[in-house]
Order: sequence, then C-alpha cells, then structure tokens
Amino acid sequence: MLDVQNIREDFPILKRQVNGKPLVYFDNAATSQTPQTVIDAIVDYYSNYNANIHRGVHTLSQEATDAYEIARKKVQEHFSAKHSHEIILTSGTTHSINIVATGFTNLLSKGDEIIVSALEHHSNIVPWQMLCERTGAILKVIPMNEEGELLMDVYDQLLSNKTKLVFTNHISNALGTINPIEEIIKKAHNAGAAVLIDGAQACPHVKPDVQALDVDFYVASAHKLCGPTGVGLLYGKEEWLNKLPPYQGGGEMIDEVTFEKTTYAGLPHKFEAGTPNICGGIAFGVALDYMNSIGFDAIAAYENELLEYGTQKLLEIEGLKIYGTSKNKTSVISFNIDHIHPYDIGSIIDKLGIAVRTGHHCAQPIMDFYKIPGTIRASFSFYNTKEEIDSLVEAVKKAKMMLA
Repeated sequence: MLDVQNIREDFPILKRQVNGKPLVYFDNAATSQTPQTVIDAIVDYYSNYNANIHRGVHTLSQEATDAYEIARKKVQEHFSAKHSHEIILTSGTTHSINIVATGFTNLLSKGDEIIVSALEHHSNIVPWQMLCERTGAILKVIPMNEEGELLMDVYDQLLSNKTKLVFTNHISNALGTINPIEEIIKKAHNAGAAVLIDGAQACPHVKPDVQALDVDFYVASAHKLCGPTGVGLLYGKEEWLNKLPPYQGGGEMIDEVTFEKTTYAGLPHKFEAGTPNICGGIAFGVALDYMNSIGFDAIAAYENELLEYGTQKLLEIEGLKIYGTSKNKTSVISFNIDHIHPYDIGSIIDKLGIAVRTGHHCAQPIMDFYKIPGTIRASFSFYNTKEEIDSLVEAVKKAKMMLA
C-alpha cells in the first residue's frame, strides 16, 4: 500500500493554489509532476559541476560525464536492456521515433508495407507517413472497435512478407487502452518485420522489460516519469542500431573527420550529435530511482483503484459518456457530457483549480472514429487521491449545470 499523503509531500507543486483553490492535477498523461529529489538534482548540476561531457580532461567535465553515463546505466537497468550502448538519450519520444523513421529511409523500397495502429499519437503517425513519402512504402492501419481496442484479427490479415515495420503504442494516451504488444511483436517477427513500441504513456505505470518483450525499438520520455522535459530514450537492439545511419551530423558522433571523409563513432554516440541535455539526462536517472523506490507494482495497483473509483463516480453524472472502455486499461478517463463542447467544461473546472486536458490529445484519428471534436481527459497518477476525484466530479456537475 502506498502512503499517498507522504508521497504528496515530495511534490512542491501540489501545495500551490490555482484560482484560489487547491490544485488538483489530472493532466498526468501529458506531463507528470516533479518530486523535490529531481529538482535538487537539476539545481546540483548547475550549481556544482556544470560542464560539457565526453570531451574535457578537467574535473568538472569528468564529473558531468560520469554522472551522465551513470544515468544511462540506470535507464538500461530500468528497461532491462542487454547493453548500455543500446540506450540512446534523446530529447523525447518524438525525437526517438524520428531517428528510427529517418534511419529506415534506405532500408525500404517502393511497395514495402509498414503497419501502424489506429490508437496512435500523432508522433507515431506523421514520421511514418513522411517515411512512406520518401520511399514509396505503403502505410496500413490496424483498426479499432468502440471499446478502444485493436482488431487483432485484422492485424493478422495485414501482415505479409511485404511487411517491414510495425509500430504501435504500448498504452493509448487518449483512451488508456493497454495494447497486446507481446502478441503484436511476436506476430510481426514471424512475418519478418521489425517492431517499434511507443512507451511514452506506459512507462509511468509499468516497468517494461525490452529483452523479455523481444522488441526491436522502444521509446519513451522522462517527463512522463517524474523527470524533466526535453529528454527521453530510444532503446534499440544493437544489431538494428548498427544498421541505421546517423540521424544528424555534428560533434560527439564522429570517429575521425577530414575534408575527404568522416567516419562515425560507435554506439551510442553515433546518434547523439552535439551537446545533449546533460542535466536532463542526469535528472532522468534520479527520477527513475525515485519511482523505483515507490515500486511499480504498488503504483499500478493504486492507480487501478483510482481508475475504478473515478469511473464509477463520473458515470453517476447523467449524460456523461466515457470513451475507451477496454477491460485492459490504465488510469485515463476520456469523457464528454451530452452535446457540451469539452473545451467549455475544461475551462470552467480550471477556475475551480482542476487541471484536465481537453481536445483531441494529438490523436485526431481516434476522435474522427468516434465522430467527436475531442474529449475531456482526466489522467491519474500515484500522487492523486480519491478526494481529488470527488472534487473533479463536483466540478463537472457544476460546469454541466452552468452550460446546460
């Protein structure tokens, strides 16, 4: 069992007020909040050993390099990667996906097929569309049903010897659906295709084991995991990362440069051109330490309790409809009320100190499937409480009465 009140003391922002009301933060699917231990790590870096890494012989550079590489090792261990050089530290999930999508430009031919799911964030759609435009490959889509689940029988039909890549999210950011990625990966491999899993929404709730999954690429962002913005990871199997060309050129990613020819550094540096977000990488490692100290089994159990409680309470509101009703989902509730625009609800409850997300959540094809402009999305984290859910329910009732 989590000591939630004690955990809340770790997050300074949870003590503030918004519009004269105690902050209720239910936009965790967009960005989680940051514990004091991570904030302290950021301050410590800039206060005591701010320097560039991998290049200097002076003490500050060596200290910063050691801290950054220790963080990479923490990421490797957290995701159970075989080698630390299979962990590329990036600016986030979008950056990670684009590295892979760009790298496959010379590995695909006209008529090759790649498969995406209907539940994707735009960042796991647009880069692949751009790849198809460059190569002549064909993009196919695994459709979804009313519950927000993928139609796996159709996936079976889409797979063929033309399939070269399959990519799907681990958990839908818009609906909270947990996708059957083990089955997706196994079937793709049987067809000879590589697989990329977008883990941005999954990593706050579960602890992926990339070796057990046998996934080729896995991507995520630190700011969903109580870490800072502007840093994330690309895990790739060593053999795949060696096949892909560098994403961009510059310092750090080179072995030797002459005007006649440049040779590239080995992994992971081949994909880490320029000065990275050093402080962010270090703080990412501290954030993983923090979440592991709480325990992901305890986090998942408590967040599931919040999901069940929130679902029950919100459905008591007349005219409220929840989108994404899979039995296998995480702590995200997307909903609308009758014909009231979600933005109007969100604006009113913000005045009551409650932060939710409204709109299409960068998942417009999902909203088009349901023929709606967007939803109100309440996403819960391990530092939220049932009392905060009660406040949300009362605020939604008030907004509904005002807008009816």
